[in-house]
Amino acid sequence: MTARRVVVVGYGMAGARLADEIRRRDPEGERVALTVVGAEPHAAYNRVLLSAVVAGTMQPGSVRLHDDGWAERNHVDLRLNVAARRIDRRNRTVELDDGTAVAYDSLVLATGSRPWVPPVDGLVGDDGELAEGALAFRNLDDCDRILDAAKVGAPVAVLGGGLLGLEAARGLAGRGNRVTVVHPAPYPMERQLDPGSGRVLARTLEGFGIDFRLGRGGAKYLPGDGLKLDDGSHVEADLLVVSTGVRAETGLAADAGLDVDRGVVVDDALRTSDGRIHALGDCCRHPAAPPGLVQPAWEQAGVLADLLTGADTASRYRGTSVVTRLKAKGMDVAALGDTAVTADTADDDTEVVCLDDPTRGRYAKLVVRDEKVAGAIVLGVPDAAATITQLYDRGVRVPEDRLALLLGRAMPSAAPAAASPADLPGSAIVCRCNSVSKAKIIEAYRGGASTVDEIAQRTRASTGCGSCRDAVCGIAEWLTSTD
Repeated sequence: MTARRVVVVGYGMAGARLADEIRRRDPEGERVALTVVGAEPHAAYNRVLLSAVVAGTMQPGSVRLHDDGWAERNHVDLRLNVAARRIDRRNRTVELDDGTAVAYDSLVLATGSRPWVPPVDGLVGDDGELAEGALAFRNLDDCDRILDAAKVGAPVAVLGGGLLGLEAARGLAGRGNRVTVVHPAPYPMERQLDPGSGRVLARTLEGFGIDFRLGRGGAKYLPGDGLKLDDGSHVEADLLVVSTGVRAETGLAADAGLDVDRGVVVDDALRTSDGRIHALGDCCRHPAAPPGLVQPAWEQAGVLADLLTGADTASRYRGTSVVTRLKAKGMDVAALGDTAVTADTADDDTEVVCLDDPTRGRYAKLVVRDEKVAGAIVLGVPDAAATITQLYDRGVRVPEDRLALLLGRAMPSAAPAAASPADLPGSAIVCRCNSVSKAKIIEAYRGGASTVDEIAQRTRASTGCGSCRDAVCGIAEWLTSTD
């Protein structure tokens, strides 16, 4: 049997995960001859953990997804530091910028996204690159550049108060920089939070030495001096970190004539308008996939690996229910489901319970529909976040005492608080990104994976957004104590 030639363009988190999933189903490459093309010179790495690299809590090598011998062991033709230049659909080849071409039977676009730069005067030079002293925060090389430029104690401005911008701000503040976040919305993380939780989050981050200029945008960048805002005020900064969102990288697809609409349009089989070409991750647009998050990409990778290897030809991607977490030292923020509804806008079938305690850095909102969690925002109450997430994942009934749940004191038998690993049921999902249950972690431990890193290697728990690492550590410690 001749192996099917599959070419993956993009060796980021989505492309690397797809390669792993294909080899899980076809370890020896008997069904799929796999080529992976990566524009960066590095092995694939976990982009979600870059804020930890900036903060100094993780080394660059520790966020790698593959070691140097991965490709050879897994029969993968890995081509690093080379970019795809053109897709020849008629001849089914991909032309690379090193002058070579790769033939395919099936092509997968995992080209990810690129930083979006707002129209701030002086921010972009004549060459189209960011001006001196302004840096994007998107890849591993950006981390090196930011750390080289951010001298200890120097003022730094972060343009953008979304998830990634706040993680960068917290990391730099932890290194001793004086950080000011400039954000056009009235509160940070407005896509995930409501006004009450946004205010509590800003106040909490101010306690870590981060200043905010909210409801303001950048008007003019002055290299070496800082940022002039649209209200005429000025933010002093030796370095400007730009984290104002991303746009799907669709140039290659558009040039090839594929359907593009704010992403490469795909169906439930992740097929583009050309049935031999698929797309996944940040570069694709599926109506039920939340943008910019790792969990949808990895679920898509599993579906696509089923289809490309023939392991399950009925496999389809139907969408992802995402829990968003802010991963910053000293902060615990979770948002899930329908967070926009309020007590004033809720219908008769919806109950909204809210706890607002800004003095202690706590905020919790619970949206209940049909006696189940329909949405929640939890800030500063990690036990409550863990329990509510379990209830949401499993679709079980919410306890009658809603306030006790928001305070982290409710421990229903269906979903005990994750503060006690021994109390978690085996079916409890510990790592949502990889759908790893407590039972799978126990199985890996009993199979010889005694450390957190070994458990991660065996199960992939904690290799996604990283927010479950403390829970994995707790389970590992509990297992060690019971031996």
